[in-house]
Parts: sequence; C-alpha cells; structure tokens
Amino acid sequence: MKAVGYKVPGPIAEDAALVDIDLPRPVAAGCDILVEVKAVSVNPVDYKIRNSTPPVNGDWKVLGWDAAGIVREVGPDVTQFESGDEVYYAGSITRPGTNAQFHLVDARIVGRKPASLDWAEAAALPLTALTAWEAMFDRLDVAKPVPGAAPAILIIGGAGGVGSIATQIARQCTDLTVIATASRPETQEWVRGLGAHHIIDHSRPLAAQIAELGIGAPAFVFSTTHTEQHVADIAELIAPQGRFGLIDDPKVFDIMLFKRKAVSIHQELMFTRSIYGTPDMNEQGKILDALAVLVDDGKIRTTLTRQLSPINAANLKTVHALIESGEVKGKIVLKGF
Repeated sequence: MKAVGYKVPGPIAEDAALVDIDLPRPVAAGCDILVEVKAVSVNPVDYKIRNSTPPVNGDWKVLGWDAAGIVREVGPDVTQFESGDEVYYAGSITRPGTNAQFHLVDARIVGRKPASLDWAEAAALPLTALTAWEAMFDRLDVAKPVPGAAPAILIIGGAGGVGSIATQIARQCTDLTVIATASRPETQEWVRGLGAHHIIDHSRPLAAQIAELGIGAPAFVFSTTHTEQHVADIAELIAPQGRFGLIDDPKVFDIMLFKRKAVSIHQELMFTRSIYGTPDMNEQGKILDALAVLVDDGKIRTTLTRQLSPINAANLKTVHALIESGEVKGKIVLKGF
C-alpha cells in the first residue's frame, strides 16, 4: 500500500523529511478495525514528532493522527462496526499513523462519520474536537460554576485548529460567555463567525482587554498556543478559584503565579486514553459520535479551510511547513491517494 514516512527526524526542508513509500497492508485483529483512508489532516503533533522522534528499529515512521475513511476489516473482538461503515478518528500516538492507504485503529476510539460532511470536512475534526471536548468537560469541568466568577471562558488561539472547534463547542454546548483571541482581521472574522461573543487580540496584554469587557473575571481559561507568553496575564485576569487548562508545551511556566488565587492547572492530551488503555478509552468514540450529531444538526461546522490532493510526500511537506509557520487558521486536509 502507498504511505508517507521518514527514517531520520529533521527539518521539513530536508529531502528525506517525508518520503513516498510502499508498505504491507495491515490485517485487523483483536479490537482493531482496518480503515481505507480517504482523507487526513495535519496537526502540530505531526511536525513535533517529525522533528524529534526516530522510528523504532530503523523502520519507516508513518505520521498522521486524523483520518476519515471506510472500514474494510474488523477484528474478532469488534462489535460496533462492520465492513463498509464510514468512520472518523484521531488514532494513537503509539502506533503507525494515518498517512497510509490502509490504517489499523482500535475501534473504541473511532466514531461514525457525520453524514452531512464529505471525507475532507470530516477529517478536519477528530483530534482537535477530542482535545477541546476533553479539555472543557473532563479537565476544566466547565459545567461546574466557580463561585463569584463570571460564567465565561477565554480561549487563547481562537482561530487555530483546536481553538476553532473549542469556540464552537463552548458556544453550542455551554451557557458560558465565549471570549476568543485572534490578532489579524481575517482570523478575527473567522472566530466571530464561529460564535465567539467577544474577540480580543493576543498580540496585546490580555488582562487589560478582559477588564475592558466589563463582564468580570472569567471562571475558565483554555490556552491552545504560546502559553508561556501569556502566563502572567492569565494569572492576573482569571477569577479566584478559577480553572486553567493548556495543551501546548511552555518551556517556562511559573505555577506560583496561581497560588494566591488557588487556580487549578489542567494539562490536556487527547492521546492519554489510548496510550494507557484507560478503562474509559471508549469515551473517545462516544465523544466523536456526539459531535457527529451536533454537526448533522447544523450546530457545529467543519474547521476545514484548505484542501490538497493527493496524500503524498510533496503535499504533506507543504502542509507541515504551513503548520510550523503558526499562521494557519482552521485545519488543512489532504484527500485521496
């Protein structure tokens, strides 16, 4: 089968950074399903792994953790899917990725593709939607009020992949006032269209802009990018006993800034359940199914903003470079082999 991989981690400009290759077609066993991949999207985790992680035993390393496709085989322990089902999912970081014609994935972390979306539109959603959903409902517990705080959430990086879906989920699935950050006219317009009540500029100090809104100190802050640039501002603007979640990897993080307010800090990694095979691993399949209903009901829209075809090394290198630039809004998807 066709696939894209690498043997030596390094910069995307290198010829060998991503290469078109042929690999044996996998076979489904146990709880796995074999999916014929129709579309994939690229996330920051793709380039982070490509830059730093060599393949095991010198084999090819295949990236990609978002996919939409058709089930072609089911393992003997799978009961929820059968051959021919249309699915979407984000995979596991400990297994070969989705940049391949056929891909094995544990059925428990797979959802049924929204019927109203095409392959590319569906492939844009899983990883970012799972991240946003888990961050808000499992980590920040946004359904539980913070005493005295404004019932509001600040989403830092509102136009990015996670921010774009987090803004929609917060608006459609909670009663919170949604404040999102965006710094350019086009990204501010994008975030406004996703339903943010207020938009502030993350290139300027955040605390003063929150104060200018006149709504009080937000109960929740969800930072999706450049957290280390905003830590002091977040500590200033968040409500006492508020809850702060983040998904990036700040090199510097002074947790003592939050002690006086007794703010709780929550890391979110949507791969945790699949890495450790947690007893609630099937929650990810349930989340994706719930999201599909919201999409088909017209409450959530795809965050796809650009599409390339086919899925090959040249196009993936283009997208990796774009994602690394940090200037992308929404999600970029590749379709078809």
